[in-house]
Amino acid sequence: MARVIAIANQKGGVGKTTTAVNLGASLAASDQRTLVIDCDPQANTTSALGFPKDPARRTLYQTLILNEPIERIAIDAKIDLLDLVPSDRNLVGAAVELVAMENREYRLKEAIRGMREKYAFILIDCPPSLDLLTLNALAAADSVLVPIQCEYLALEGVSELLDTLMRLRRTINPSLAIEGILLTMYDDRTTLSKQVAADLRSFFGSQVFESVIPRNVRLAEAPSHGMPVLFYDISSRGAESYIQLAKEVISNVQKRLGQGSERPDPGAHTGATGNANAASAASAGGGSSGSGGSGTSSG
Repeated sequence: MARVIAIANQKGGVGKTTTAVNLGASLAASDQRTLVIDCDPQANTTSALGFPKDPARRTLYQTLILNEPIERIAIDAKIDLLDLVPSDRNLVGAAVELVAMENREYRLKEAIRGMREKYAFILIDCPPSLDLLTLNALAAADSVLVPIQCEYLALEGVSELLDTLMRLRRTINPSLAIEGILLTMYDDRTTLSKQVAADLRSFFGSQVFESVIPRNVRLAEAPSHGMPVLFYDISSRGAESYIQLAKEVISNVQKRLGQGSERPDPGAHTGATGNANAASAASAGGGSSGSGGSGTSSG
């Protein structure tokens, strides 16, 4: 049974798309069959995986609005064990058209119900807003992963986001958990990044992933080549960080399934187990959690 993780933050430019693409690829490289759903009309996840704009390609719009089975929409992401449900600008219209539909918040949840047995993980890249597309993603998800940019204003935004998630838990998805808070765009050369990271860890404790995504040039360049950083430059600090994050997500599911343990209030991690095909890079970057390099993360 797949673990469905929505990657969400109402703030733009914090690394949602970068995380969806590179965590998805790293999980797939760890022998975890993974589906990435691009729920953002900007379709950056779709293009970052090497699929340019194509008006003839069916997308999530057809599933949400026209009831096309999502199994027919999903495509091979040209990476072993990784599939993609693409997006395009028509999803802007979907956000409006959903308003008049019955069970409008649960369209995506119903669409992926039959896919959960096929995958170990389903990652949903959300738009940077709390519209009906994001609500559909959060209603369908078991948990939410929150990327947080290591800058001062991020501290103000994260409390508002978590308040929103608490309201959603009361109304739309009572079982929604916090998969974890992911520090992105970390630059260990600056006092600000270190202070923001320390403040978030102090406040949220174990809900913050040990893995930290650094600013990294290779991470920023990879989308322009239509591939995850793992395949663009496996030795880069960005690739090592996402391999480490995938290991952490998988490790947390092992703990949860094997020991019945979960992150305290209320972060739970699940997934399936496996050995990384990219073990050489992972071992080189092993234990790199909390460290940063140079570069950027987008989303």
